[in-house]
Amino acid sequence: MREIEKTFAKLRNQDEGGLIAYVTAGYPEPALTPQIVDALVEGGADIIELGIPFSDPIADGPTIQTATTKALKVGTTPKGVLKITEEISEKNKIPLVILTYYNPIFRMGTKNFFESAKAAGVDGVIVPDLPIEEASEYKKIAETHEVDTIFLAAPSTSTERLRKIVENTSGFLYLVSVYGVTGARENIQDYTIKLIRKTLKITKEKIPLAVGFGISKPDHVKTIIQNGAEAAIVGSEFIKIIEKKYNDDEEEMLETLEEYANQLKKATIKKPTL
Repeated sequence: MREIEKTFAKLRNQDEGGLIAYVTAGYPEPALTPQIVDALVEGGADIIELGIPFSDPIADGPTIQTATTKALKVGTTPKGVLKITEEISEKNKIPLVILTYYNPIFRMGTKNFFESAKAAGVDGVIVPDLPIEEASEYKKIAETHEVDTIFLAAPSTSTERLRKIVENTSGFLYLVSVYGVTGARENIQDYTIKLIRKTLKITKEKIPLAVGFGISKPDHVKTIIQNGAEAAIVGSEFIKIIEKKYNDDEEEMLETLEEYANQLKKATIKKPTL
C-alpha cells in the first residue's frame, strides 16, 4: 500500500476527511518553503501539494500566478523544487504531491524526472495539461517508480470520460469544483455539490475523491466533506496569507498559516469529539 492510500485509509478509520494543502514551491523564497510546509503540517494538513513554478500556468488564477512569477524570479527550478521536496520528506512523514505542467517533465525526460522525484520522496504527481489519452507511457514510467498518477476531472467531463479517468488515476481523483481557474470563491455553488454527488457514483469504493479550485474557508471544507468528498484541496488562501504576512513578520506568517490550516482541518472532522 502506497503512502497516499495509507493516509486515506487512516482518515476513513478516524471518520474524517483529508486536508490537502497546496503551496507554490520557492515562493516567496526557496529556503522558506520547508518552514511553510512545517507550519501547514503542524496545523493538520494530511497531504502537501507542491507546485513547480512554470511560465504558463494555464489552470491557475491570479493569486497562484503571481506566486509562480515571483518564485521564478528568485531562481526556483524543477530540480530545485525536488531538492526542497527531499528536505521536506526527511522531516515530515506525510504524502508529498508535486503539481507541474508537462513541459518541465518533458525537458527533464520522463524517466529521469520520476527517478529524481522518487528519490526526493514524492508520492504522487499532478499534471493539469496532460490529457489521459496521451498519458499511457507517462503513467507506465510513474508506476515503475511507484509514484501515483493523479488525474483531474472537470465539471465538463463526460460520464464516459470520467469512467476512463477513474480507471487510470491512482492516489486520488482531483475533482475541479468550478469552471475556470484556481482562486478563492465566496461560496460553494449548488452545481459543485451536484457535481460531487454525481462523481461519487463512479469513484465510490474505487478511488478517493478530493475536491479543489475555489475551496478556501472552513465552511467550504465542511460542505464538501459532508457531501461525500474524502478530501479538500486548499491553495490560494494559503498563498494570500504568505503574500500578506511575509514582508511584515515571517514568524507571524508561519503562525497564521498553522492556525488557518488548523481551522480547515477541524472542518474535515465528521463527528467532532465532545
